Amino acid sequence: MLSEVLLVSAPGKVILHGEHAVVHGKVALAVALNLRTFLRLQPHSSGKVDLTLPNIGIKRAWDVARLQLLDTSFLEQGDVTAPTPEQVEKLKEVAGLPDDCAVTERLAVLAFLYLYLSIFRKQRWTKEDLELINKWAFQGERVIHGNPSGVDNAVSTWGGALRYQQGKISSLKRPPALQILLTNTKVPRSTKALVAGVRNRLLKFPEIVAPLLTSIDAISLECERVLGEMGEAPALEQYVVLEELIDMNQHHLNALGVGHISLDQLCQVTRAHGLHSKLTGAGGGGCGITLLKPGLEQPEVEATKQALTSCGFDCWETSIGAPGVSIHSATSLDSRVRQALDGL
Repeated sequence: MLSEVLLVSAPGKVILHGEHAVVHGKVALAVALNLRTFLRLQPHSSGKVDLTLPNIGIKRAWDVARLQLLDTSFLEQGDVTAPTPEQVEKLKEVAGLPDDCAVTERLAVLAFLYLYLSIFRKQRWTKEDLELINKWAFQGERVIHGNPSGVDNAVSTWGGALRYQQGKISSLKRPPALQILLTNTKVPRSTKALVAGVRNRLLKFPEIVAPLLTSIDAISLECERVLGEMGEAPALEQYVVLEELIDMNQHHLNALGVGHISLDQLCQVTRAHGLHSKLTGAGGGGCGITLLKPGLEQPEVEATKQALTSCGFDCWETSIGAPGVSIHSATSLDSRVRQALDGL
């Protein structure tokens, strides 16, 4: 049982290189993004379990006594179990969400309830056990995504940078912390449709698209090599190579048909400020990343951010290669984070 407030955070994730090619057996590089999700666990004596997720407008509560009456025998079938469709339907009944509930809200609540019932009932939670955290985080991903790759939960657990190929995940040793801009074009897209589009293009033009995928694979491998050489004392020449790789990958992704006019605009705006950008993730809108070289003056960074926001985009200055899941004392948190948590 918790006897005091526990503060935990985990990083976000972006794909550095290898989007779409990874679906066809090529290498992808994923990096931990230092835009973190914070969790506060606080005991109280109301007899309820309260869940508050302010960023997506969720505030729910359940009676502990009612949760304890649920049939949770399926939790005893192994170490870390995946939810079946029948179990997800039972969780929907417990959640008590309205029919018009947004998909993001519904999935977040279901993932929380599944993990809460599984972990706290079995009393297996140990903050030191990263392997167990990663396994349970993967099960939460399965509630939300159905058949996830395992990259998102692995990056959030371990941090740094990971190499992913055909289901095998390995950590890059001592990746440098690179400063970037993360820009959300706010253009919605369907990952499923974009992946299908690349597959159709490969079937239609195999002698053209297959070499593109092989070339993207080579870009990922070259980036992995450069990051390994940068260590803690990166040279300016290595940043130039990273910029060239970003440009080449972006052109390849456009050739695969997963670009978008909003992403072209993002690249044009940052190029006007001497910076290099590419899409990250599925493409077709969504987000892009921009590499910030050392020595770049802050007024120039701010001018770039302002130019991007003037396009209607959201933009954050952050870093990649961030630490994984972490425990914090309240005094170690940024004042804005403390204020947000205190307002829950």
